[in-house]
Amino acid sequence: MSFESEIQRRRTFGIISHPDAGKTTLTEKLLLFGGAIQEAGAVKNNKIKKGATSDFMEIERQRGISVATSVLAFIYKDKKINILDTPGHKDFAEDTFRTLTAVDSVIVVIDVAKGVEEQTEKLVEVCRMRKIPIIVFINKMDREGKDAFDLLDEVEQKLGLKVTPLSFPIGMGYDFKGIYNIYEKNINLFSGDSKKNIEDVIAFSDIQSDELEKTIGTDAADELRDNLELVSGVYPEFDRDEYLNGNLQPVFFGSALNNFGVRELLDCFVDIAPTPRPKMSEERLVDSKEKEFTGFVFKIHANMDPKHRDRLAFIKIVSGTFERNKPYLHVRNNKKLKFSSPNAFFAEKKEIIDISYPGDIVGLHDTGNFKIGDTLTEGENLHYKGIPSFSPEHFRYINNADPLKSKQLFKGIDQLMDEGVAQLFTLEMNGRKVIGTVGALQYEVIQYRLEHEYGAKCTYENFPVHKACWVDPKDPKNDEFKEFKRVKQKFLAKDKRGQLVFLADSQFSLQMTQQKYPSVTLRFTSEFE
Repeated sequence: MSFESEIQRRRTFGIISHPDAGKTTLTEKLLLFGGAIQEAGAVKNNKIKKGATSDFMEIERQRGISVATSVLAFIYKDKKINILDTPGHKDFAEDTFRTLTAVDSVIVVIDVAKGVEEQTEKLVEVCRMRKIPIIVFINKMDREGKDAFDLLDEVEQKLGLKVTPLSFPIGMGYDFKGIYNIYEKNINLFSGDSKKNIEDVIAFSDIQSDELEKTIGTDAADELRDNLELVSGVYPEFDRDEYLNGNLQPVFFGSALNNFGVRELLDCFVDIAPTPRPKMSEERLVDSKEKEFTGFVFKIHANMDPKHRDRLAFIKIVSGTFERNKPYLHVRNNKKLKFSSPNAFFAEKKEIIDISYPGDIVGLHDTGNFKIGDTLTEGENLHYKGIPSFSPEHFRYINNADPLKSKQLFKGIDQLMDEGVAQLFTLEMNGRKVIGTVGALQYEVIQYRLEHEYGAKCTYENFPVHKACWVDPKDPKNDEFKEFKRVKQKFLAKDKRGQLVFLADSQFSLQMTQQKYPSVTLRFTSEFE
């Protein structure tokens, strides 16, 4: 197959939502359709032996939540589909924000009962800023929830989207009869049996047919016809170009747990979703059809397999082909590296591949060369941008609870910080280590992983800080900056990359500092170098 047709075959997307909207369940069912797994796992119930394929960290299985982005791939209708299942929990939002730099489109999952929630708003805002094409999937239609039209209004108002339904529910909760597929013009009836064969559907092509009343009842048939008339009157017709430009968002309804409405979503997605898109670097716009290889690291994960202390750097291929054993330039370190066993993923199953194309995600075994945001090329000096590190909101001293394991502790902290789980600050005054996180749950994850993956124990101590700001002086040699460093010595630290950070103990002290030292800029995000 030619290089161009390989690119045309690829669809790389992320699934985002508030926790518990059914994101990981939807991922499982998509894999089931792709034939990638034989039996989908339930995320919620700990009694079920089969865990979700994308939750492969032990702590995820115990908590029933996703705490790390996982990469999965399968073939469906001859298309190579790469899914990035992201954590929904707000404490892991940073991982999700970084993942959004590596996707070409997203599916937003919304719970029919809860509607649009806070975390969804933040993530969709990032997608809108980046003009990422969005499909909305309204999940859990077999439960009682909000009216379909009310939900569509809420999505438009809260998320600032312009929607058009491509499927529409017949009833809801106990009265849920099925879904009319507007895109394909047919009806799938709901049997309520989650174990039913995924192809076991009855299709109708004509909603005016008398057969409809016989199948779903007169009331339901009349209501469906009225609703569809309203849909065509109120919402714009679907236009693929508008969708690809991020100006129009198709909406699907279904129940991922019951495998219902997922096929419609997947069939339409394969049809309309974008192939790998061009990406902006600091130097120029890089087109996916360029023959020279370029790619960037958007995630690092230590201990994918706890039995082997392996560390993988996840690379999104932007242009050209990535070949096994071919030397590539690591731009930041300015050195050539070659990789004998690049991995393609299926959750914890990995396979070594010889060649990958734009849109693919490749895992490279890493001995500590990579940081998030690093670029690999065939020689060109390129820097992909837009992978920020956010100012943490929680701060704690980290102490070694087992002096005999200090080497393991420092190695563990070092690797987990490279993953972007949290940020490490070393105080200038006494060299004490402080961990800053976006959410408090990360401390539990760090403690758990240090113990189970590195054999090291740690304890925490509260450190009263309001905000961490990266210090950017106009002139590092001027007296004002020297004065700033002298007066604020107690509140200064270095981050993992040696950048100076000011740890403000209150909003008031932050404002006073900004007023007193106008030539010293304090930044709340740090672009990775």
